[in-house]
Amino acid sequence: MEFKLPMKVLISDSLSDAGLAILKGAKGIEVDYQPTVHKDIEKLKSAIKNADAIVIRSGTKLTADVINSAEKLKVIGRAGIGVDNVDVPAASKKGIIVENTPGGNTVTTAEHAISMMCALTRQIPQATASIKGGKWEKSKFMGSELYQKTLGIIGCGNIGKIVADRALGLKMKVISFDPFLSEEIAEKTGVKKVEMDELLKTSDYITIHVPKNEKTANLIDRAAFARMKKGVYLINCARGGIVNEKDLADAINEKIVAGAALDVFEKEPVDPANPLLKLEQVICTPHLGAATEEAQENVALDVARQIVAYLVGGTIENAVNVPSVSGEVMKLLQPYLSLAEKIGKLQGQTAGEAPAEVVIEYSGEVTKLPTAPITVAVLRGLLQPILEDESINAVNAPYIAKERGIKLTESKMSDHEDFASLITVTLKFKGKQTLVAGTIFGKNHPRIVRVDDYYLEAVPEGKILVILNQDKPGVVGNVGTCLAKNKINISRMQLGLDIKTGKATAFYNVEGDVNSKVLGELQKLPDIISVKPVVL
Repeated sequence: MEFKLPMKVLISDSLSDAGLAILKGAKGIEVDYQPTVHKDIEKLKSAIKNADAIVIRSGTKLTADVINSAEKLKVIGRAGIGVDNVDVPAASKKGIIVENTPGGNTVTTAEHAISMMCALTRQIPQATASIKGGKWEKSKFMGSELYQKTLGIIGCGNIGKIVADRALGLKMKVISFDPFLSEEIAEKTGVKKVEMDELLKTSDYITIHVPKNEKTANLIDRAAFARMKKGVYLINCARGGIVNEKDLADAINEKIVAGAALDVFEKEPVDPANPLLKLEQVICTPHLGAATEEAQENVALDVARQIVAYLVGGTIENAVNVPSVSGEVMKLLQPYLSLAEKIGKLQGQTAGEAPAEVVIEYSGEVTKLPTAPITVAVLRGLLQPILEDESINAVNAPYIAKERGIKLTESKMSDHEDFASLITVTLKFKGKQTLVAGTIFGKNHPRIVRVDDYYLEAVPEGKILVILNQDKPGVVGNVGTCLAKNKINISRMQLGLDIKTGKATAFYNVEGDVNSKVLGELQKLPDIISVKPVVL
């Protein structure tokens, strides 16, 4: 992927000097550092208008309105893990990549969760306030040990695994609910994998480490609290809104929850009238999970490197709305991406309408590569001719397909009896389906080798006439004569025959003006079933 230099990078929040140095030192990048511009929406909209990239932290709110003000924006870099201040669907629809930096603050956030758990169980903030208030209430602040207690971790990803490691060091028993955690990884981590119901019923402490989305919003609500062990402690250093705050307050008052430690709230800054703030069993911090000098430096360095890697080298890292692929892997993928897009374009131009389902089957050596970008390339090629008024790219193609109700199915086979690698794309419509398969000859020569039940070896490039006809003598000659009469040259031709039906298909690579008049003449020729012009 190549962009026209220089590229303008807008930085709308504060960023460390080290992060700035990386961006300023990159060849072909112009830095526009405006760390307070996010405080004025109109100024932000004006600043982002001609930016190729923007680097943000939690202060900048990239709403759909702001994103739509950007005319050249290609990538959004979030210094931090949370992208809830970015309208990701709006960015995706405009084809803008959204990247975050999930690795920069994992240790810091995990340590904060452990710190909150320790402070909660020994009532350290309450005891501190008591002493500063002139009291000495030693008997009031009776705590409990973490030793041999059961910690339930909801979400055992990067942060959850570190929390588990630290908790095991405290000699706690650690269990986790995470649908994506394999038994093998759980065993290596020292965690027992359980279902949600068992975690709620058996945990003495519950800590949350999942992103907020449609599935996790209000995950911990009245029904969840009703299934918890009485006297449980709850820690949330993930995202506000995962825990229903009203239901938590009720659970504390009903003595189901002995105490809660919250670093995040559904509304931030938190409303002073929030009932949780009035409960002495609740301790809280103002979203400090990533607030360490080390973490802020790490995320600044990470986001700067990622922006440079994408703008200069085309490498996508930690994207939340497009498959992340390194520059080296992208070179290996490039022939398959080209083939996949051409298959999609061929299907889109010959189909003329959006399918109900797209089925992509990968066979052979291609299955050893990351296939997600190839799938996106198929969708991009398919949708471009169908939706002529929309700009389709690798970011918005899956979003637009989903928006239009197109179901996507993928499968893989480790080998193929005829080809080293094969990509087969089947479009399913109401009452019919079409199939196109392609492969790579040599290292980077794409070929279409099957169209429905016709096998051939066609070069997918340039202007092509895809003609279906009865397999009778004279058809090819008639086509050639008609094209020659209209001063159209045939540069290449490939034929495929279905003996059972007595029909044939042909790919005619042509040079010249194949207008509606020529297409009409071809369609009227004897034994011609259909003529479809394609540009690849």
